[in-house]
Amino acid sequence: MGHVVFSPAKINLFLAVTGRRGTDGYHDLVSVAAPLDFGDEIEAGSRERGAGDQFTLECDQPEVPVDGTNLVLKAAQAFATATGWPGGAHIRLTKRIPLGAGLGGGSSNAVAALRALNGLAGGVLPADRLAGIAATLGADCPLFLADAPVVMRGRGERIEPLPAAAAARLHGRRVLLFKPSFAIGTAWAYDRMAREAPRHYLPAAAAEVRLAAWLKGSAPAEELLFNNMEGVAFAKFTALPVLVEKLRRKSGLAARMSGSGSACFALLGDGGVTAPVVACIRECWGPAAFVQEARLL
Repeated sequence: MGHVVFSPAKINLFLAVTGRRGTDGYHDLVSVAAPLDFGDEIEAGSRERGAGDQFTLECDQPEVPVDGTNLVLKAAQAFATATGWPGGAHIRLTKRIPLGAGLGGGSSNAVAALRALNGLAGGVLPADRLAGIAATLGADCPLFLADAPVVMRGRGERIEPLPAAAAARLHGRRVLLFKPSFAIGTAWAYDRMAREAPRHYLPAAAAEVRLAAWLKGSAPAEELLFNNMEGVAFAKFTALPVLVEKLRRKSGLAARMSGSGSACFALLGDGGVTAPVVACIRECWGPAAFVQEARLL
């Protein structure tokens, strides 16, 4: 048995893409992201390094690449470079988070791999060093070190925890995740926003005002929900807005797309029955649709 680490999915409860930077072409955003109690699992076990690669990867899902393009192996190499750790490791990825969903699966896996390897190596890196490495792997990677809802700014690399009172309004909330059989490429979605700007952008000042009003008040999570990436995604992938609107109209659910999609989510009441909602999703998107209930951490 190796060192096992849970790799949670996340949802963006609030996502305001505020504009594209002229310096490097990346987009700035203001977002509230929350990890879920649903996700993947990473196991790192020691192996003889020999003459081969220092790290190897296997996954139970054949569509997931296990070569150097996978962020897990990029994270492993970054860990070895930062620490000089001479050991070898075989990493097993048990995949549950769907691909191309906007649920942060790849970034979460990378951070879980860092944690697993750090445990295997005896905890050689403190939390701040792990966060520094995570930030080099992807803009949204550092959020997965918080294990709680966070506010993301900049490209997503500037992370701060939610105030305790605001986090308490989110903790433990039931969420239903649902994703159609197709994925949406993150690069495509941001490029489409840039091409159609400024129609879809929300100015940073306006985003901060909206977020501050929710943080300082006592409104439930439903009133926080916002995602201006829905504009480009919904225009091309019409199955998304059709179902989201149907759930809002028929079931009164607060439903949104997460990140750049294609996964969506709906906040559920503690006593709510999910069977009719799941039936509605299957009716609209067919039996291949991914559906999963979870809770916010």
